[in-house]
Amino acid sequence: MQVARLVRRVGGTIALAGCIALGGFAAPAAFAVPGNNGTIKIDNVEFDDDPANEPHVDCTFQVDFYGYDEGDLFADLTFRAHPPTGNGEILDTDRLFIGGDDNSGGGSEAGLDASETYTLDFTGFEPDQQGFHVKLTINAEGSQGADTKHKVFWVEPCPPKPTPTDTQTPSEKPSESPKPSESATSPAPVPTDVPAGADGASGGGSAAGLLGLAVVAGGAVAGTAVLARRRFLHDS
Repeated sequence: MQVARLVRRVGGTIALAGCIALGGFAAPAAFAVPGNNGTIKIDNVEFDDDPANEPHVDCTFQVDFYGYDEGDLFADLTFRAHPPTGNGEILDTDRLFIGGDDNSGGGSEAGLDASETYTLDFTGFEPDQQGFHVKLTINAEGSQGADTKHKVFWVEPCPPKPTPTDTQTPSEKPSESPKPSESATSPAPVPTDVPAGADGASGGGSAAGLLGLAVVAGGAVAGTAVLARRRFLHDS
């Protein structure tokens, strides 16, 4: 009787130890099974790899992916205006590779699979007291079952861009006045020939000419007198 009780007690102890051992081995195996793994974190400046989520970020922020499965896997991101900022209007979309390693280390810096920086355009939306309300939807490949995750956070308005200062452009150089055109008629040439008898070198020539004229004139007078005498004698 006592032997039977002892056997039952020993058997129960062995069975319990076996269940604990099987449970300890099964836990890591379940963690490694691919599925809807991975988490998304919103990171504010200064950017780091720490998997902490920050629901209020500046104008520029990061989206970090941790613990996703390994493979040729991508995630599609869609940013939408969330009430009270908007009613689901799309602000931006993107596609990122997230399958660089296995899903181990998802809760630590070692599990970082992807990270991207964004500055959203809120043109046409009015900021709330806390800024702009944004909803991020993630569709990650490789998940078993639902592959969609969401993040809702506030984004501070971007500081206004500095307006360019007015710089005075230099005035154009005044055009030069046209030069007066040259006269079509050239000035009369200045005579350079000196008339005969104007200087002593040509005095001899002038005297010779006058003498010749006197001889001719004298001959003409004499001839006329001769003719007149002959006519007078003839008439007598």
